[in-house]
Amino acid sequence: MTHYFVAQIKIKDTVEYDKYLEHFDDIFSKYKGEYLAIDESPTLLEGNWNYTKSVLIKFKSKQDFEDWYYSDDYKRILKHRLNASKCDTILLAGLE
Repeated sequence: MTHYFVAQIKIKDTVEYDKYLEHFDDIFSKYKGEYLAIDESPTLLEGNWNYTKSVLIKFKSKQDFEDWYYSDDYKRILKHRLNASKCDTILLAGLE
């Protein structure tokens, strides 16, 4: 079953966040995820949006997501994103 990783990110420290981005693509490319959207100025339809960017990533299975998210490679850089920003993230199970 497809799973979607959704991240709402409010960057507070761009220097620290850049340490995360510097290695993200190299690590992410080793896993079975697919970027669907990265947007720094989405169209707000309802409520409040107090973030710097939104990210939507698709995985063919929950296992593929877990292989990436809980990998030692990703854990090594995740600390930079968490230190540099306020992040609200969720994992959604797809319908198929």
